[in-house]
Amino acid sequence: MTTGKELLALLQARGCTARSTQANLTPELEQYLRDEIQRIYYGDASADEQPVGTEPVATEEPEVPPAETDAADEPQATPAESSAPAEPEADSVSADEPPSADEGPRTLAIKGHVVVKDFADMLDVKPNILITALMGLNVFASINMKIEFKVAQKVAEKFGVSLEHEKKAPPPQPKPQPKPDTSAPDSKDDLQVRPPVVTFMGHVDHGKTSLLDYIRKAHVAAGESGGITQSIGAYQVDYDGRTITFLDTPGHEAFTAMRARGANLTDIAIIVIAADDGIMPQTKEAIQHAQAAKVAMVIAINKCDVRSANPDRVKRQLQQMELTPEEWGGDLLTCQVSATTGDGINQLLELILLQAEMLELKANPRRKASGFVIESQLEAGRGPTANILVANGTLQLNDAIVSECSWGRVKAMINDQGASVRTAGPSATVKVLGLTSVPDPGSEFHVYKNDREARQVADERAAAKRLKELQGEASDRTMTIEELLQETSGSDKRTLKVILKTDVLGSLEAIQNSLEAIQSDKVGLEIISSAVGNITSNDVALASASKALILGFHVGKEGGANADAKREGVEIRLHSVIFEMIDDVKNLMTGLLDPIVKQHINGQAAIRQIFDMGKRGKVAGCMCLKGRITLKGHARLKRNDDIIYEGKIASLRRFQNEVSEVREGQECGIVLDRFTQIEEGDIIESYEIEKVAQTL
Repeated sequence: MTTGKELLALLQARGCTARSTQANLTPELEQYLRDEIQRIYYGDASADEQPVGTEPVATEEPEVPPAETDAADEPQATPAESSAPAEPEADSVSADEPPSADEGPRTLAIKGHVVVKDFADMLDVKPNILITALMGLNVFASINMKIEFKVAQKVAEKFGVSLEHEKKAPPPQPKPQPKPDTSAPDSKDDLQVRPPVVTFMGHVDHGKTSLLDYIRKAHVAAGESGGITQSIGAYQVDYDGRTITFLDTPGHEAFTAMRARGANLTDIAIIVIAADDGIMPQTKEAIQHAQAAKVAMVIAINKCDVRSANPDRVKRQLQQMELTPEEWGGDLLTCQVSATTGDGINQLLELILLQAEMLELKANPRRKASGFVIESQLEAGRGPTANILVANGTLQLNDAIVSECSWGRVKAMINDQGASVRTAGPSATVKVLGLTSVPDPGSEFHVYKNDREARQVADERAAAKRLKELQGEASDRTMTIEELLQETSGSDKRTLKVILKTDVLGSLEAIQNSLEAIQSDKVGLEIISSAVGNITSNDVALASASKALILGFHVGKEGGANADAKREGVEIRLHSVIFEMIDDVKNLMTGLLDPIVKQHINGQAAIRQIFDMGKRGKVAGCMCLKGRITLKGHARLKRNDDIIYEGKIASLRRFQNEVSEVREGQECGIVLDRFTQIEEGDIIESYEIEKVAQTL
C-alpha cells in the first residue's frame, strides 16, 4: 500500500523537498510519481506487455494449406475470431498508437457514466492499464469509481475505440401532471394591495429579536436560549391601520442558509446595526444577501440609548460599502432606534410603510394560495407541521397542498398568536397541520383541486428524486490524490462519529453546515445520522453499533432511551445554544488527540568517581556541568552519545545531606533507580516531560 509519507519519501529521494501532498509538482515529477504508483500497485508492466506483443506473431506462424483445412477447423481458424483477442491486447501495450487504417475504430455505446472496471472489460484491457491512461489525463480514479462520459471518450480514443452515448428506448409517455389551481394568471382587476413582508437581519446580539418584540409588545427574547433566536419566527402587527408581516431570521453566523432563505422570501430587509458595535461580519453578510435577492433595505441603527453609541460611525461604515444614507445625499433609508426605550420605533414603521408604497406590492386574494415554507418540523401529537408564508391567494381549511414531495390536506391553521384560523390571505404566516411528511424549508407550496391530484404530483416528484439518487449523480466525480491514498492505504486519522437530532429542519440544516465547517487535518468528524425529533432507543442502538455519541439540540429523550444509553454506554449531550454545541464538539475532537510530549532538559552532570556501597548499590560521584540536577523528574544516562538508561534518580546527596537539586559547578552523589552499570565519564542528564494538548 502506498501512503502519503511514502510518496513524499519518493519525492525526497528524487531531490524534491516537498513537505505535504498539497505541494505543486513539475510535469517531470508528476510523471515520475505516476510511474512509481503504477509500479507499487501493479508491479512492472513490462513483464505483462512482452507476451502480449508476441501473441499476434504466434497466430501468423502456422500456415495451413487450403487443402488441409476441413470444415471442422473453420470455426477456430476464422480471421474474425483469431484476431479478436489479439486486437485489444495490442492496443493495451501501446495505448497512444492509433488503430491501423484497415481495421477501423471500434464503436462502443455507454450511458452517461461508467465504472472503471466495467470500462476496462469493454475495452478488453487490464484495469491497471486503464488507470494509468486516466492518470495521463490528470484523473485519479480507483477501479470501482465512475468516470464521466467525456473522460471515458478521451481515454477510449487512445485505445482506438470510438465512444458514443447509448441510445435509450423512448420512455413511456408520462401522464400529464396536474397543474395547481394557482397556475392561472391574475387579472389587474383582482389585484389588491398586500402587506409587506419584512425581514430583520444583522449581527448576533445587535437587538433584532428585542426590536421586533418591542413592536409586537411580546417579550420573546428573554425566553430564547442565550438570548439568540433559534429558528425563523413570523409575526403580523398592525400600525396606522395597515398590516406588516415580520420574519425574524436568526442572527448567529451558523444560520447563514436560513438567513439567505429569509432574504429571498421578503420584500423589505431591515438591517439592524448596533450603534456601539458598528458593522460586523454578519452585518456585511446580511447586506450581501439582501442585495443578491434585490430586496429593498432599511437600516435600523439600534442601541442609540447607550453611552458609547456612535450612529455617525455606522453611517460612515455604510458609505465605505457604497451605501450612502439618505440624509447624506444617498437613497438608503436609515433610522435611529432603541429597543429598550422605544425611541424611533414609530419612525421605523413609517419608513417600512413608505417603502412598501413605493414597491406597489399587490396580490390576488380570490385565487388559491401559493407561497413558501418558512420552517418545518415533526411535532409530537401533531405530526409533520410547516410554518408557511402565503405569497399570493388565500389558503383555506381542507385545501390540498403540495410542497416538493410532501402533500396533504390542511386540517388546521394556527397564526402567530396561537389561535386557530380558517383562512390565511396574502402575506399571512400560519402553521399548517395535515402534511404527510416534513417539507424542506424554503420550498414552494401550491394548492391543487383535490387529494388525488396532490398525491399524484407528490408521488411523481418522489419517484423522480429516488431515480436521481439511484443514478448516483452525487458520486460522479474525480478523486483527489489524498482520497486515492485514503482509499488504497487507509488512514490513521481519528474520527468523531455523531448522531444529530434537532427540533426543526432549519436548525438541522444550519448545525450540519456548522459541523462540516470544522476543519482539521488531525481529527475527522462524521455525522452518522441526522433527523428531526426526540432521541429514541433506535438512535441509541445506532450509536452503540457505530461507536458514536448523540447530540441533541432543543430535543428531549423518549421513554427508554436514557436507560438504553446507560446500558450500552452511549453518551448523550443535549444543547440549547448553537455556539455552545459547536464548542463542545471541537473540545471532543481535541480530546481524541494524544498530547504532544515535550522534554525540557534541566542540566547535565559528569560522573568523575564511582563508590561501591555493596548491597546498597553504586553511588556516582558527579560534577554538575550545566543547569541543575533535580531529584524529581526524569533522568537518563548517556555514554558516547548513546542512551544507556532512562528512569529516575533514587537519591541525590551533597556532603552527606539529601538535597532536592544541585546547581552548576557543585559536586554531588547520585544513585540511579535500579541501575548500577555506570562508568566514569558517563553523563547523567536531568529532564522534565511536559504533555501539551494538541489543537485542531
